Amino acid sequence: MKKIFAIFSLLLTTTITVSIAAQEATDVDALLAKADSAYIDADYMSAIEIYSNIIENEGVSATLYMNLGNAYLKVDEIAKAILCYERAYILNPSDKDVQFNLELARTKTVDKLSIVNELFIVTWFKRLVSLMDINGWSILTISLFALAMAGFIIYFLSKKISVRKISFYFGVIFFVFSIFTFIFATTQKRRLENRDSAIIMSPSVTVKSTPSESGTDLFIIHEGRKVKVLDNSMKEWVEIELEDGNKGWVQVEVMEII
Repeated sequence: MKKIFAIFSLLLTTTITVSIAAQEATDVDALLAKADSAYIDADYMSAIEIYSNIIENEGVSATLYMNLGNAYLKVDEIAKAILCYERAYILNPSDKDVQFNLELARTKTVDKLSIVNELFIVTWFKRLVSLMDINGWSILTISLFALAMAGFIIYFLSKKISVRKISFYFGVIFFVFSIFTFIFATTQKRRLENRDSAIIMSPSVTVKSTPSESGTDLFIIHEGRKVKVLDNSMKEWVEIELEDGNKGWVQVEVMEII
């Protein structure tokens, strides 16, 4: 009797958990539909509020960030739009819509990105890594590794020389490709974990030579500018670097980490 009661309790708990999860998913879908409807009706502030609440309470996704960025772009909140597009790009670098909208938003900023010459192999590697997100590269790595192991197993088990040769060569090829895709997956993982870039959110910021208001004025940057964070060990100041190599200090409050 106790076993029957225990099984019944477990089934009841599982049913309740599944029902709650389904209800939460339904609630999120309803909020998304409400946000999308507000955006279509040009009620962009309401759309921003709802998208932001979903991200804060339910979790992030590239689609949510892109939709939020689109709403910010419509109300000319360029810095916030770029921040959202950059976050969406990190989550899904292969999304062409995210890339297009990000470039579009950048054209509306005061500061234009400086073109930095880099080695062809570096540019090629970045583009290759961006073809898929971390999940895509991870799945491909596991699949290639499994095929490599299958090839090696056939090599050791088969008695035919021709089959052994083919399986061995294919095993080596799949194994080598799995190493490359593993590198791409770890690169994407570092992008997600090591957030060392930020967007300037204040209309105009004077970059200082030292972490102090009394420091020498070096140059001025404007909202929407993407910077690399070099040193964030201080409470109120961070050292930044632009894509052209210029460095300096700004206050923490003028920027937001991507």
